[in-house]
Parts: sequence; structure tokens; C-alpha cells
Amino acid sequence: MPGFELWSDAERKEVNDVLETGILMRYGFDSPRKGIWKSIELEKAICKTFGAGYAQLTSSGTAALTTAMAALGIGAGDEVIMPAFTFVASFEAVLSVGAVPVLVDVDDSLTLNPEAVRKAITAKTKCVMPVHMCGSMAEMDALLTICKEHNLLLLEDACQSIGATYQGKYLGTIGDAGTFSFDFVKTITCAEGGAVLTNNQDVYVKCDGYTDHGHDHKGVDRGADLHPFLGYNFRISELHAAVGLAQIKRLQEFLAIQKRNHAALKKILERIPGIEFRRLPDPEGDSCTFISWFLPSEEITSKVVEALKQEGILAGNFYWYNNNWHYIRKWDHLKNSASLNRFSEAQEQALFKLKDRDFSATDAIMSRCISTLISLTWTEEQIKDKGEKIVAAAQKAYSSLGAEVSVRV
Repeated sequence: MPGFELWSDAERKEVNDVLETGILMRYGFDSPRKGIWKSIELEKAICKTFGAGYAQLTSSGTAALTTAMAALGIGAGDEVIMPAFTFVASFEAVLSVGAVPVLVDVDDSLTLNPEAVRKAITAKTKCVMPVHMCGSMAEMDALLTICKEHNLLLLEDACQSIGATYQGKYLGTIGDAGTFSFDFVKTITCAEGGAVLTNNQDVYVKCDGYTDHGHDHKGVDRGADLHPFLGYNFRISELHAAVGLAQIKRLQEFLAIQKRNHAALKKILERIPGIEFRRLPDPEGDSCTFISWFLPSEEITSKVVEALKQEGILAGNFYWYNNNWHYIRKWDHLKNSASLNRFSEAQEQALFKLKDRDFSATDAIMSRCISTLISLTWTEEQIKDKGEKIVAAAQKAYSSLGAEVSVRV
């Protein structure tokens, strides 16, 4: 997710504005900052760009998730339903507020299977958290219906899908709250940073205080602020916000390039025998940061991954099934409760059960899936070369299995 790939004078200009004042903190120091408030500018730009009522910047996407959960009242013993395919930050945030992560199967959209969500609901369920993985969206209509039927919160983890939409609405603005990550390898970057988006003023006010030690920000200076509740230091810096302010102005530029390169590479990959592509609940809304594709079996997929590695072209092609950052199969630290701080009894029990939980339905999907990252910097020649090499590697893998295949021209 390559916002960092197209660095420009626009980012340098915004950063230099901050450096010239010497005020790197987002709060206070009103006079010497000479009217430079990059964090405030970026929050306004987020609201305008994505159509959110409110936006609160944070120090990371993980901090954004934690902040959103706290502001929504999710806490000790509450169950949060989330997908077994995500990034580790999703369950880390759940655990950080004392809640219980309930992991369920995904379907061929690579996001929450609505029927799996229904089956996982208990009296302790407080929230459903779809994670819009690899640039695209979950089945939001179905999930919204489920949440309405059971009076549950819907929190969108849109950290990997900035700029993607569902039926005309930007991901992250559809549920009770949504979160973005602006780390170095997201669609747009602050180097490090995140944001909570919401249309609920009460949720926003709580996010605003929670990210800054509980300050209510109503005083004439920080020393005059009251603290209506506890908070933490999840603040973004002005330097990071400055980078993001330049990047958000380039979002449509980045998305247009991604969609063009995605279409060109997909056209080549379609020649691979037996290939199928990820199902998109709203194809028009795909941000096109990845092409996710499936092969007929785990055996064939493993052989293709091996061939890609042998040919030196595996980089940028992700086999999530064996990835210890993104899929439950390799999350031994989670299943073994390997934490430096003690969990609650409810959390311990839930994590213990993960060791024997049946995720065969998701295994059947993830074991056949490869996701290919889309770069902003590719030339037409590089796209053709990359695609041809992937097709050739696939043909080599099929041949090693004794399969007679003909690659479409």
C-alpha cells in the first residue's frame, strides 16, 4: 500500500512549515507556532475527503482502534467478533481495552463471513469488527443488518483500505466508527499515524480526550484543561500530520494509478489455468492495492509459491496462509497467551479455546490465495515483465505436478 513510493516536494513543503516554527507537538504553544496547525488541517481534510462528520488523529492505526473501542464503551469481558484473517493489531487493540476477541471464518471476499458472525453472537457480544483487508470491502449490508437485529456496535477496521468505497460511501464512514492507519506502507502515509472517523459527536469528543491523557481541550491553555475521564498518550505529532496533509491531497492520484496498474496486471494473470479472483461485494469500490487470486488447490498454490521463490520473484506476492502477521494459523503467541501483562480470566479462556477452534473453512480459502501488491511506480514494461514471470512460474509449478496445462495467450 504504497503512498511512500511517490514522495514529492509537496510533503517536504508541509514538513518544512512545521520545522520553521520549531513546534512539533499538536497541542499548545499557540503563539510560536505562528498559525501552523497541521493536525487540525489534516483532520478537516479527512472529514472533507471521506465524508465523515468527525476525525481524530492518533499515533497509529492500532491506537486508533484502541481509542475507538474505548470511546464506544467496549471494555472488560465484552466480545468483539472479528475475522481470522487480519493484521495482529486488530486483536491487540481488542485485548488492550480488556475485551475478548472472537475470531470467525472469512469467505472468498477475504473478509468476515456474515453467517459465521451470526453463529458467533452470544449474550456477551458487544461489537462486530469487519476488517477491510487488502484494499477491499466486507459485506457491509449484511453486517449492518446483523448489528441492527442484535443491537451491536459496528466498528470498521479500514486501515488497509483507505479510499475504497461500498455503494458510494467510503469505508470507515459506514459503521458507528471507523479507523485508518497512516503507517509507512499504507495507501497514504504519515510515516506513523492513524485516525478514528465517526459521525457521532459524543464518540468524537471521547476520542479527542482519550488520545491526550483525558484533556477536555476546553481551557485557554493545556494547564487549564479538565480531565473528565482517563486517557493515554496516543497523540500524533505535527511532523507526521504534515506528511499526511500532503498525501491526502494526492489520494485520488494514487488510486487512479493503482486501478490502472491493477487492471493491466490482472489481464495477464487471467491466463493462468484455473485461476479465480477474490469476490468483491462492490467491484467499483475496490481501491486496487492488491490483486488477490486463488488456485484450484493448496498443493498447486504451494507449488506456485515455491516456483515464485525459486525464480526470485516472490517479493510482493503474499501467501497469507503461512504468514505469521496476518492469519490465525501462525498466531502462536495469541493462542498461547504469550503476553507480558496478565489477561483477565475471560480473555485467557477465550484464547485457550483458539488452540482447538475449527477454521477449516477459512483454511480452504487462505491456503489457495496469493495476494499480489500493486505498485505506483511500475512502468508498462515492468507490469508486463512481472505478469509474464508469474504466469511462467505457475506453468512451471503445474508441470512439476505432472499436470498438462496450456497457458492462454
